[in-house]
Amino acid sequence: MILGIDVGGTHTDAVLIEGFKIRKKAKIPTDAAHLINSLLRVATEILTGEDPKKLQRVVLSTTLSTNAIVQGKVERVGMVVAGGPGLSPALLPRIPHTFHITGYVNHRGVIAADIDQEEIKAVGEKLRREGIKHLGVVGKFSTRNPAQELRTAALLSDNFRHVSLGHRMSGHLNFRRRIDTTYLNSAVWESYQRFVNDVLQFVRSQGIEVPIYILKADGGTFDVAKSADSPVQTILSGPAASIMGILSMAKCDEDAVALDIGGTTTDIAVFADGVPLLENLGVTIEGHKTLIRGLRTRSIGLGGDSAVSYEEGRLHVGPRREGPAAALGGPCPTVTDAMIVLKRTAIGDGDLAVASLTPLAKQMGRSVAATAEIIFTEACGKIVAAVRSFIDEINNEPVYTIHEMLAGKIVAPKTLHVMGGPAAAMADALGEMLAYRPVIPQHSEVANAVGAALARTTAEITILADTERRLLTIGEEGVQMEIPSRYTAAQAIAVGAEKLREKALAMGAHPEDLEIEVVENQEFNMVRDMYMAGKNIRVKVQLKPGLISGFTRGQSL
Repeated sequence: MILGIDVGGTHTDAVLIEGFKIRKKAKIPTDAAHLINSLLRVATEILTGEDPKKLQRVVLSTTLSTNAIVQGKVERVGMVVAGGPGLSPALLPRIPHTFHITGYVNHRGVIAADIDQEEIKAVGEKLRREGIKHLGVVGKFSTRNPAQELRTAALLSDNFRHVSLGHRMSGHLNFRRRIDTTYLNSAVWESYQRFVNDVLQFVRSQGIEVPIYILKADGGTFDVAKSADSPVQTILSGPAASIMGILSMAKCDEDAVALDIGGTTTDIAVFADGVPLLENLGVTIEGHKTLIRGLRTRSIGLGGDSAVSYEEGRLHVGPRREGPAAALGGPCPTVTDAMIVLKRTAIGDGDLAVASLTPLAKQMGRSVAATAEIIFTEACGKIVAAVRSFIDEINNEPVYTIHEMLAGKIVAPKTLHVMGGPAAAMADALGEMLAYRPVIPQHSEVANAVGAALARTTAEITILADTERRLLTIGEEGVQMEIPSRYTAAQAIAVGAEKLREKALAMGAHPEDLEIEVVENQEFNMVRDMYMAGKNIRVKVQLKPGLISGFTRGQSL
């Protein structure tokens, strides 16, 4: 059996899958202040009468890190940055408590200037006086030689709660993005530790003794205990879960749009020839451009519980959420109340829904039914406008899927997959406005939990081989090893595949899910004094995102 749990901003959903069939599903309100309560409640509902020893895996997706960043509920972070010459600090991300230190590694990974230990200790003392307990250390070319980052962290770490290292975040060279990524990792580290501890406590309380995974932004999983040092990998976990839900439940081999309409937000994703799109460089959140590999999504502040008001002659639908629909005991009229009045859904108390819209109708000089129709049309129109804007944005850039870049591809969706609580009420209207064929997948109300449950582990490894220096570097792992001068790209790929396999198994991957592919393979001749001095070989290998072994996409659950 597999237990999938999606801890969303409004609801926590869970599914219990056995033999790739859903045995049970549950949906409860999320206790945002105490997520452990949501986990315990939904697990109790799902696992009552079940033998936890029959579980094979538990997978969670969560909005914890995303919400902490969006709401500004993050820790203060001290950033220690070694950029070297060539780039003004003014052009780098402006993060408070950032110190630019001397010492740097050049583009070949050679230490060009040593760090100043006394300078670093002085920086540490300044940060301690400020009461800062979390650090980020980033060197411009640390992915090609992490020695100075490691040395700087060693000089500082004894007096701080946690130090995030730039070379651990990604093998890509983008300095600005690595700074932002490292900052965010430290900023959410404290709250994420509490979440991991709560999850492990929950697991013990349920007598669960199987691997526990968390979903990453790229739609892949990794062991929840291993995730503790890389919480930034879990940003946008919720939207990734919805995409994996569509990937698992929909028979889709065409261009399509997927909507996950929740209580607070609507997440939009796009499929090219049935394959989810990927952010090329990394996801962006609250203005922070990161190196976190992620599925390409767009979220807007509109959902079933979006508050509705009429002020200064104008109707406002969202982005605020004050609580559930008035028909369900909430404090104000919502989009859901309008859908209840229009008999598009039959939940809650219809009289309460009518009562909540009556003052609005009087303000607008309309009947309650006409007001409800205007609210519903406005809500659908906002979603449609966001979809069209997203498609235009995609078609103005190269299209990257989780498998490859599609050169010259123009995405032209004809199908609309709609899931979430309001899916049945809104799908037809949205499909008509977009001129797409609307499809509501089976179990759409718990699609995120299904997507999390069936996702497999993902990871990537970047190899840099410098045959002149006879040195191979694995950026993300902080590993360096000697190589012969006649080293080849084929050998680098072989090492990358082996190291990736080791990394994936340590992250909790199952051997049968290890579908390794080469996504970058470049060689550059290095010339010195008119003669070729060696080669610079760059290789990147990844575990392809997808569904666990044995499950066929689109099969009936």
